[in-house]
Amino acid sequence: MADLFFDEWMKSFMEQWNAEPELSDALAQIGFNSVIGYGFDGEDQPRGVIAVENGKATSAGAFNGEELNWDIRCSDAQWQKWISKPPGMMGLGMAFTSGKMKFKVGDYGAMIKDPRMAGPFIKSFTVMGRS
Repeated sequence: MADLFFDEWMKSFMEQWNAEPELSDALAQIGFNSVIGYGFDGEDQPRGVIAVENGKATSAGAFNGEELNWDIRCSDAQWQKWISKPPGMMGLGMAFTSGKMKFKVGDYGAMIKDPRMAGPFIKSFTVMGRS
């Protein structure tokens, strides 16, 4: 497996994203467009980024200064835990409230209250495990 959130890993994540109907098709139904950064807590910028247009990932790779709609951070250990065993809604909520998962950009509260976004967000962790 390539290093988490580096260019090769992000490109694999993009392929897996587009291959998962519960993620890409579900987000296409609501016209979801975003640039999402992923990285580690305590670092100045995310390591990887994925651009999504109408639910489909259109580009991915190492972060290169893109303007983000979402910037999600956790410790390496937390990411590894979720990649090996994807969290459910309660696990994500606990991680957010305890500070184990941080949104440097984006509104976690608004996203998690919208089942059209929350379900695909949770599915994205399963997809990460395939990358």
